[in-house]
Amino acid sequence: MRVLNAEVNGDRSLKTGRWVALCEASRCLAENCNPQNGNQEEVRGGGACCDSPFPIRCLIGLRQCPCGRRPTPSRDTTEGRLNMDPASLPEQLSAVNEQVLNSSGGSVSAAVSLRRFLCYGSESATYSTRECALGIESALALMQLMEGGHGCEVVQEIRRSNLEGHAVRAKPSLFALAVCSQHGDCKTRQAALRALKDLCRTPAQLFTFVQYKKELRQGSGMWGRALRRAVADWYNSQDGMSLARTVTKCKHRAGWSHQDLLRLSHMKPTNDTVAVVCKYITKGWKGVQEAYGDKENSEDVQKVFEYLEAVEKAKHCTDEQELIHLIEEQSLEKEQILTHHLKSKEVWKALLKEMPVAVLLKHLGKLTANKVLAAGSADVAAVCERIQDETALKKAKTHPFNILVASENYKRGHGKRSKLKWDPDRELVQALDCAFSRSISTVEPTGKRFLVAVDVSSSLSSVTHGSSISSVAVAAAMCLVIAQTEPDAQIVVFSEGSVRPCAVSSDMTFMQVAAQLIQTPGGSTDCALPITWASENDKTVDVFIIFTNNQTFGRENPADTLKTYRQKIGLFSKLIVCGLIASSLSVADPEDRGMLDICGFDSQAVDVIRNFALDGI
Repeated sequence: MRVLNAEVNGDRSLKTGRWVALCEASRCLAENCNPQNGNQEEVRGGGACCDSPFPIRCLIGLRQCPCGRRPTPSRDTTEGRLNMDPASLPEQLSAVNEQVLNSSGGSVSAAVSLRRFLCYGSESATYSTRECALGIESALALMQLMEGGHGCEVVQEIRRSNLEGHAVRAKPSLFALAVCSQHGDCKTRQAALRALKDLCRTPAQLFTFVQYKKELRQGSGMWGRALRRAVADWYNSQDGMSLARTVTKCKHRAGWSHQDLLRLSHMKPTNDTVAVVCKYITKGWKGVQEAYGDKENSEDVQKVFEYLEAVEKAKHCTDEQELIHLIEEQSLEKEQILTHHLKSKEVWKALLKEMPVAVLLKHLGKLTANKVLAAGSADVAAVCERIQDETALKKAKTHPFNILVASENYKRGHGKRSKLKWDPDRELVQALDCAFSRSISTVEPTGKRFLVAVDVSSSLSSVTHGSSISSVAVAAAMCLVIAQTEPDAQIVVFSEGSVRPCAVSSDMTFMQVAAQLIQTPGGSTDCALPITWASENDKTVDVFIIFTNNQTFGRENPADTLKTYRQKIGLFSKLIVCGLIASSLSVADPEDRGMLDICGFDSQAVDVIRNFALDGI
């Protein structure tokens, strides 16, 4: 995984314009370099050019500077760290983004850019369902804030963003934390590594963080005392049973394993239960048996021992009934069961009893196709009861949109890419529809005044990027959720030259709302119309949300129309344009923090909208 290459958007032909965008402040590039003739071979190295201070973000991933000279890594001679002190960078680097750092009011500040990056992995005003590769060049605000001496504040923001649920994707925060953990400032490094156990809630996230560290380090000496202590603390901060569950569910990821981390961190367990799990990781089940099998263990140690024993027995078990007993007794999960055992209907039925709601919704089609959920069976009745339980839905934080996607995929009767097919069960379909309606009550209102506008100038039957369901289903679901959860929300539909209010009441069903959105398509798209309509009718709106299948072709620019509306109403209103089938969108003004483009739509887009409305990003 090359996250720190010098390529932009995956294009290996490093064109002059792209290099200028990244290396604008470098005298070496401006005077001596020809980016199209430089050696572009990727290596794990980088540093400063031989004659001038070259920004580290430009050289990571290149064997030579574009001028043909080999870069000489600039390192702290005492600890071998990459020197990222602001004094080592050109003075012009601060001037490149001076207006970002000094902006105020409705403009995009460095803090806003950082929050966007932590939320969805990009500093731009565009959220896309397609994740982009992370690199220094995509986190300029992060670098500028640290170069300005705000490293500790950046770490606090990373931690706050995760704990408060503003980060809809985990990787950007892990990448940012890895960058902070290698900064030249000692306090920033310490703060970043202290936050490790709060941000890395799963082994997969810990492995990803360590891999980012490796990519950033680009050389030897990564495993210093501070990182060893931080990784050891991650393992020691958990109780034995929790650690046993996590390490047996996720054994390796991103090229790392638990055995690697324990070996490199010189981890020493601080309690007996963790020691059992560490023995299991390093010596296997045989080592655990030799160390604890014949001893008189404490109750907690014996509990961990029996759990690990059940996991091992499940791997080698040939008796179906014995395996089912192990699953029920120790609450084993799907990830701990071998693939050939998952061909058994009875094994799946045993797993269903403790399966999380989100996982259950994902596998409904497969369970129906494999006759695990047979029509009219007690298992179907039990699943229907679980997915309609409001308490369980709220505990699992299942948004209505997630249930809608599961419902539409199940009703389709076949997988998106696989050959798997099934006949949708009528009881399950009804239960999913009921679960969607009930889950709306679990959504917390933002308290903002919304105007949701749906573009009906073209057919809404297209498949939404990122969700594999029709765009009318996405628009109808979001209209229904917002109308029923927000105290002040209005729904309108618009096409060429006209805007029409759309009555959405609390007693309406999803299908009734969808029917109102597909009545009279026709004309061209003008995303400025809803804002103009609100202005002419003296509607006070905090957040405009526009759902469309097209780019805007109107006479007026929606961004300019919004600014005019703000001046008239005296309110900093926000605009979100959702291009449901768009791979790119350019409606939002990139210099205005109150505008956001969304390309495609998925469950994470729901959280992005909420964060944006509440000034989280």
